[in-house]
Amino acid sequence: MLIDLIQMQPKESGVVAEIQGSCGLARRIQSMGVRPGKKITKLSSHFSRGPQTIKIGNMRIAVGFGMAKRVFVQVER
Repeated sequence: MLIDLIQMQPKESGVVAEIQGSCGLARRIQSMGVRPGKKITKLSSHFSRGPQTIKIGNMRIAVGFGMAKRVFVQVER
């Protein structure tokens, strides 16, 4: 199932399938280590439109709401 990072539940894992948006946005997200083919785990999200905390390997990253809704992840439910 392909969903965006906002829709993932905490502790849910998946593989990044695609990043939609401009080249600048994609480059900025990829510079943080979020690239297609990478396995990520969502750790937490803040209420409303807050940042989403994810784990890639041993790194923990907070991704803003606007960026997170453009990252699409393949998850198994």
